[in-house]
Amino acid sequence: MTTGAKHTRRDEQHDKLSQQSPQKGPRAELPPTLLHHRHLLNNRELSWLAFNRRVLEEAQDSSHPLLERLKFLAIFSTNLDEFFMIRVSGLKEELDEEVAELSPDGLTPAEQLKAISEHLRPLVDEQMRCLREEILPQLEAEGIVVASYSELGQTEKRVADRYFFERVFPVLTPQAVDPSHPFPYVSNLSLNLGLMVNPTGEDSAGPPVPMGEGKARFARVKLPPLVPRLVPIDETETKFTYLGSLIAAHADALFPGMRTGKSCLFRVTRDADIEIREDEAADLLKMMQQQLSRRRFGTAVRLEIAAAMPQSMVEYLTNSIGLTPQDVYLIDGPLNVPDLMRLYQLDRPELKDKPLRTSVPAAIKNAPSVFETIKRQDILLHHPYTTYATVTDFITTAATDPDVLAIKMCLYRTGQQSPIVQALMEASERGKQVAVLVELKARFDEENNIGWARRLERDGVHVVYGLLGLKTHCKLALVVRREGEALKRYVHVATGNYNPTTSRIYTDIGLFTADEEIGADAANLFNYLTGYSRFSDYRCLMVAPINMRERMTALINRESDNAEQGRPARIIAKVNSLTDLALIRALYRAAQAGVEIDLIVRGVCALRAGVPGLSERINVRSVVGRLLEHSRIFYFANGGGDGEEVYIGSADWMERNLDRRVEVVAPVRDPQIRKYLKDDVLEVYLRDTAKARLLQPDGSYTRVTLSDGEESVNSQTHFEGS
Repeated sequence: MTTGAKHTRRDEQHDKLSQQSPQKGPRAELPPTLLHHRHLLNNRELSWLAFNRRVLEEAQDSSHPLLERLKFLAIFSTNLDEFFMIRVSGLKEELDEEVAELSPDGLTPAEQLKAISEHLRPLVDEQMRCLREEILPQLEAEGIVVASYSELGQTEKRVADRYFFERVFPVLTPQAVDPSHPFPYVSNLSLNLGLMVNPTGEDSAGPPVPMGEGKARFARVKLPPLVPRLVPIDETETKFTYLGSLIAAHADALFPGMRTGKSCLFRVTRDADIEIREDEAADLLKMMQQQLSRRRFGTAVRLEIAAAMPQSMVEYLTNSIGLTPQDVYLIDGPLNVPDLMRLYQLDRPELKDKPLRTSVPAAIKNAPSVFETIKRQDILLHHPYTTYATVTDFITTAATDPDVLAIKMCLYRTGQQSPIVQALMEASERGKQVAVLVELKARFDEENNIGWARRLERDGVHVVYGLLGLKTHCKLALVVRREGEALKRYVHVATGNYNPTTSRIYTDIGLFTADEEIGADAANLFNYLTGYSRFSDYRCLMVAPINMRERMTALINRESDNAEQGRPARIIAKVNSLTDLALIRALYRAAQAGVEIDLIVRGVCALRAGVPGLSERINVRSVVGRLLEHSRIFYFANGGGDGEEVYIGSADWMERNLDRRVEVVAPVRDPQIRKYLKDDVLEVYLRDTAKARLLQPDGSYTRVTLSDGEESVNSQTHFEGS
């Protein structure tokens, strides 16, 4: 395996931008490339940890309902799991292969792993303290109790005992380690009990080493994945005990006739990144299925252990799994916090956020024909405030409309129950030409997408699995309709996936348009995706990896030129991540030229904001709250007035989005929609004082402080009902 598949490799040719023009006042000298200039960049991994800290802060915020705070603790944990499975695994692989290449900011893999460990441990301690001292006690005060087996009353223990012997004991497989039974394989993210057993009945203390009869030996019991981790012990299902605690209390039943020591939970995280050598894959679908089956056998990268585990057992597990002490995380609380999300399913609306009020755009609310409406005017969708039924209804209508001849779509993440996919299959059954690009390499959705691809193919849909060497990440749908003697194209272009489930918790922008140039560009793009055409002369769409990098850079440089000429110059961009060195350098140059730049970056930001002489005109804020900020919006003043330009699309400002993915960013041509996105949507994010944090020059984030008499602004609730 080449390590280039794991981590960003800065192609320096993209960092050779135009020479700087003379500037007023002192400024930092920009080198030809930012690569390995630590004072010019934030480390990507540490910036991501700073984002997850902001997630944790939401759990610590007492203004949130109690079960929402629990949800944020669970999100913090699932985020970390993916971070270790993908990012940390890549660093450890580089370390093992003695890769000498530095990170963009100039750190070795070893330095980054050390920094990750140092930054993360206090965060995990904060998470557990919040859970132990705030969330669980407050839930108990609300009548929702999670207790260990030892804390149960006698009647409750009898209920738990019956549950164990009827529903748990038959599916357990204890595994002891001895000369004929080597240390067992511990699968990725599984929860396990480790304990010492002694056939002599003597004290089982001491180092856990596999030895012959008469000696203490190590044993492992895997918690069955299909048994609920929270065991209800009352009829109202408001009191639970942990499955691990229940199994540990009955360890004697698993090892009859033997003396058992203390049982302690542990959990292993493994490398789950999938590398596909597409040039060697004759059948990409088959290759993906093979790789998915191997994911659980990846190299171990993290060991989480219960705080009470004896040090001798910790060392034994660390060595047996092939890790170092730096990879071991002591957890003073539940080892898998997402298991507690079972509590979120309880019917306790007063402990959750109130559902958002959604609306349907007035233009199509009672319109007899959605196509006639879109033909008259572009329609903006702002999810989740705009109900996602507007999108599913559009596809469903197209599937049943006898005048619709063809439907073409890109599907990246669709969800397990997708009405959109069902509509596409119905359209095919009605004889329409249906072409769907299903991205099999959508991380952690591969298996789901394989299933949909097979079903679509069985129903006669023309399914394409993407382009060689590229992920297809664009969010695009094209409907071709016969109207009289002509054909009319209708396009939906968006920032979010065609997934009705996530649309309720992600903020995204979508646009319905019958613009002829956008329609023609969309048609050419689908020909590129399905027929491997070499078309590259797009009229108005930015398409990665064809023209997006060049055009984005040109837009930023144009603002620099305008500022130097004394014309209005401003950039506002809302993205998920900003790590591309060439664009960061262009932004630094624009700031030095006098451009005012406001960036709304939810997650990783490698750009250093507010550095004198370099980026004092660049403000970066991150908005983290109940909704996952997912929309990508780009505003360029372009001299002001009628020259202002706004774009929406699927691409972040990252090298992978610009160079290794198929992405689409489209212009917003309707003046009213353009004004709304700039003056209402983007400006509200810039005024947010409730959920925004400001990036500091040292890479840390601080909350926005309110001035005396200033009212708090929450950008995530501002658009509700609009």
